[in-house]
Amino acid sequence: MKIIGLTGGIGSGKSTILALFKALGALTYVADIEAKKLMNTDEELRNQIQKLFGEQAYENGELNRSYISSIVFNNTEKLNALNALVHPKVREDFQHFIKAQKADFVFYEAAILFESGSDQLCDYIVTVIADFDYKIERIMKRDGVSEAQVLERMNNQSNDDYKIKKSDFVIRNNHLDGTKHQVLTIFEILKKLKET
Repeated sequence: MKIIGLTGGIGSGKSTILALFKALGALTYVADIEAKKLMNTDEELRNQIQKLFGEQAYENGELNRSYISSIVFNNTEKLNALNALVHPKVREDFQHFIKAQKADFVFYEAAILFESGSDQLCDYIVTVIADFDYKIERIMKRDGVSEAQVLERMNNQSNDDYKIKKSDFVIRNNHLDGTKHQVLTIFEILKKLKET
């Protein structure tokens, strides 16, 4: 089984790309979604998060995401500490996931693929990029936030150039027709690489 890392900055449209690969028959794993599940269900992780953020970290048995976000968006040290707790658990969960599958490919989607060291798990890496204006528009529409809030979030992520240099494939996701063509081309290349 080949593991394909899929990453990109906020607003690049990673979820759209992942859905297109899934429609072509690829198996997918979304690290952010699984991380959220684990933060609610893994007892050890829950305890560690409560130690780090206090009792308010959980509300009615569920992760208090708005409380934690308000802290980590302005505190890199706390964000790094949280990531150091969550990423090993996600990696462990992913290993269990792939052991239970029989597929040629699995796409491992993670916003911070390189920053978390998860790129080390991947055979190939696809980075999704989009023009700045498209990204801003998408995030404002999706999350109902201001442009200033979007820019603040973008500042917490590594830039596209860094990701592009470390990737095997790059998808420019501005217009859906062009994007679909790029996805299909990459999928065909990956299938050929699998055969060699």
